[in-house]
Amino acid sequence: MKKKYSFITTLLLSATLSQAQTADSVIVKKLYDATLTHGQSYEWLRQLTTQIGGRLAGSANAAKAVQWGKSVLEQAGADRVFLQDVMVPHWERGAKEEAYIVNGKQKITVPLLALGGSIATPKKGLQAEVIEVQNFQELRALGKEKCEGKIIFFNRPMDATKINTFEAYGGAGDQRRSGANEASKVGAIGVIIRSLSNTLNDYPHTGSMQYATGVPLIPAGAISTNAAELLSKTLKENPKTQFFFKQNCETLDDAPSHNVVAEIKGSEKPDEYIVVGGHLDSWDVAQGAHDDGTGIAQSMEVLRLFKELGIRPKRTIRIVLFMNEENGNRGGIKYAELAKQNNEKHIFALESDSGGFTPKGFGIQGAAASVFEKIQGYKSLFAPYGLHEIERGGGGVDIGPLGPQGTVLIGFKPDSQRYFEYHHASNDKFDTVNQRELELGAASMASLVYLLDKYGL
Repeated sequence: MKKKYSFITTLLLSATLSQAQTADSVIVKKLYDATLTHGQSYEWLRQLTTQIGGRLAGSANAAKAVQWGKSVLEQAGADRVFLQDVMVPHWERGAKEEAYIVNGKQKITVPLLALGGSIATPKKGLQAEVIEVQNFQELRALGKEKCEGKIIFFNRPMDATKINTFEAYGGAGDQRRSGANEASKVGAIGVIIRSLSNTLNDYPHTGSMQYATGVPLIPAGAISTNAAELLSKTLKENPKTQFFFKQNCETLDDAPSHNVVAEIKGSEKPDEYIVVGGHLDSWDVAQGAHDDGTGIAQSMEVLRLFKELGIRPKRTIRIVLFMNEENGNRGGIKYAELAKQNNEKHIFALESDSGGFTPKGFGIQGAAASVFEKIQGYKSLFAPYGLHEIERGGGGVDIGPLGPQGTVLIGFKPDSQRYFEYHHASNDKFDTVNQRELELGAASMASLVYLLDKYGL
C-alpha cells in the first residue's frame, strides 16, 4: 500500500512540475515574442551611440548619457529612477596621435592610440630604437643594458587556439595594463603594444593602464595588429629600426558623475534585490556600441518587457547603468558600498558586457552547488532559443564588488568570436550590431530574471 501511495505522490509531483514548466515556457515565449516583434533595445542603442557617441567617464558625453538613461527608464515605466553620485577619473586624449616607423630614411605612418591613463609624450613626440619582446620575463632578461633609452614593443598576440576569446584576451592583457611599469624598470623611455585583438586590421585598440607607485612614468600607446606585424618584420630586417610617436593626453582631477538606477518594486519580497545592468561609459574613440551600449539597451529592455507583459516580480528588480567600468570601476564599487551601507540583500546580479552577438548562455559565479544545479535545470526552457551554455564562469566587472556580500554573479554570454574586432577600437559603432541578435539577448536576460525571481535561489 505504501508503495502505491508513493507512486501516486510521484505522479502528482511530476504532473505539477510539468504544469509549472509549461506555464514558464509560455511566459518565456511571450518575452521573446514581445522583444522580437516590437522591442525597443535597438532604437535605444541607436540613440545612445549615434546621438551621444563615445562616453568616457568624466566627459560631457558621459554626463549626457546619464541624463538620457534616466529619461528613458522613466518613460519605460520604472516605479522609481534615481542617480547615485560617484567621483570618476577624468582622463582626456587630446589631439589625435601620430606615429611612424623609421627605417633608415623611410618613414611609414602607422595607426596608434594612447592607452587610457597614459601620460603624454614630449610636445615634439618621442623617437628611439625599438626592442621587441613577447613578455615580461624576456624583458627582464634583457635588462637595462639593452633596454635603457629605448622604446619597448610588446608583441604577444592573443592566443588564437583559445575558442573562448575572453580567455585569450585575459592571457594577453598584462602587456597593456602593466607594460609601461615593467619597461620603465629597465630604463625604457616609452612603450607600444600590439592591440588586443584576434583580427588583423588597421584599427588600434585602446584600453586602461595604471602606473605603479615609485616607478618613473613613461608614455604608452597601442598600434594596430597590422602595424605590429609590419614593425616586427622591419625589426627583423633592420634591428636599428626606430619608432616615433606623439600623444597629447592628460589626467585631470576626478569628476562628479552617476550610476543610473531604476526599480520595479517587488510584490512579495521588496527588500530582496535583483540587479540587471551594464556600463554606461565607453572609450572615447568610437560610439561604444558593443562595449557596452548593447548591455545597457538589453538591461533597459528587461524592465520594459516586465512592465509591458504585466509581470509582477516577487523581488525588487534594479536596472543599473554603471559608470566608469572602463578605467576604474568606480560605479560598481560605489553601488556595492551603498548596498552594504543600506543593508540591502542582493540575491543575484546579472551583467551584460560581452557584446550584442548571438546568445549562447550564462556564466555563474559564487553559487553553491545546489544553486548552480537549479539554474542548470532551466536548460530545457532555454534550449528552443539556442542557449545551451549554463556553466561556471565570470559575472562581470561592474557587479564583481557585490560578490563578497554573498551575491550570486551571472554574466550573460553571447558568442565571443567577433567581439575583439571592435573592443576599444574606433570601429565599435552602431552599424556593427545586428538587431535580432541584440533582441535575442535581451529576451534571454529577461527570461532568466523571470525564472530566478519566481523560484529564488
